[in-house]
Amino acid sequence: MDSQTISLVRTTFKAVAAVDGGPERLTSSFYATLFTDYPEARDFFPAAMETQRDRLLRALAYVVDRLEDPDTLLPFLAQLGRDHRKYGTQAAHYTAVGLSLIKALRNFAGAEIWTDDVDKAWNDAIGVIASTMIGAADDDTNPAVWGGTVIENRRVLRNLSVIRLKLNQPMDYRAGQYVSVQIPSRPRMWRYMSPANPANRDGIVEFHVRGVTGGWVSPSMVGHTSVGEQWLLGSPLGALGVPANPARDLLMIGCGTGIAPLRAQVLELAEWTTSRRVHLFVGGHHPCDLYDLEALWELQLDNPWLTVTPVTESEDNPWWHVDDFRNAPAGMSTRLTGQIGKVVASLGSWEDRDIQIAGSPSMIQTTKFRLMAGGTPTENIRHDPLY
Repeated sequence: MDSQTISLVRTTFKAVAAVDGGPERLTSSFYATLFTDYPEARDFFPAAMETQRDRLLRALAYVVDRLEDPDTLLPFLAQLGRDHRKYGTQAAHYTAVGLSLIKALRNFAGAEIWTDDVDKAWNDAIGVIASTMIGAADDDTNPAVWGGTVIENRRVLRNLSVIRLKLNQPMDYRAGQYVSVQIPSRPRMWRYMSPANPANRDGIVEFHVRGVTGGWVSPSMVGHTSVGEQWLLGSPLGALGVPANPARDLLMIGCGTGIAPLRAQVLELAEWTTSRRVHLFVGGHHPCDLYDLEALWELQLDNPWLTVTPVTESEDNPWWHVDDFRNAPAGMSTRLTGQIGKVVASLGSWEDRDIQIAGSPSMIQTTKFRLMAGGTPTENIRHDPLY
């Protein structure tokens, strides 16, 4: 895409986003248009659309912000194309989505904004997006979905489980990536989750799942998943993973179950001979949220290149958790108190490190801004798209 096309697409999208309630109204209008003009498309989506609308909005914003960075955008779109195979998506579906999005944008923007040049720019952009996704899907020789049998659901907190599956065939994913998951009790409600272990020939995948209050899927995963249950997994997504440059040490910052993709990379590094130092900060609201800390301490004892530092915002556990927090073994970092981004930024600029952040969108944004304010180069910081 040329610079004029990119400028017109970005300007139009920002104009829509600047209107009060604009983004939400745009996504609602898009899905209303899609389901009216192409009613057969409704079968691809869940009954409850709130999460789907939010996901579309974040994905659009991510793509629009990276139109000038094809080295980042095109691999992202290719991954999405491979992942969309799980829906049975065909080329005609991309046409329907593109036409519906343009119609919704045109109706929302009005004639003054939606000129012939803008219309052409959006058609060109959607053409690039669709062709990249379709091409990646057509070239993929992996399964459209993997089946997985639950072999363990271990409750480690009242609202958190470690769930392990055995896949019907091994999945070749990078430690640090995530996959979409569907459980039998919530059809068509795919949720993104990061394996907490590296890919292996046995096809064993471990997920750390926190039940979100009011959530549609995660409470069912934690509270009702039984051994023998069959889950479905989509293609691996995401750009996190051990950086190729072995000369740079690593800083990893994970909060809650966001520790999973970082844990997978540490486990992978433990299988290699590595000279790079890894400093892993593990955060939570309460001490009990550091549910995997003892396993990480054991990894540190066996691997002198690894340093694990626990951080909690509160000194005490909530009233419903009665177990005491285990003190750090000899040689381990003591637990620090404070907001994890603030704590890490206070310890230096980390300008010599490759940095990864994993957790909730708000945690990632806050931590990233604090590191940048402390002198960390933006290009050193990586995280997955915030949706």
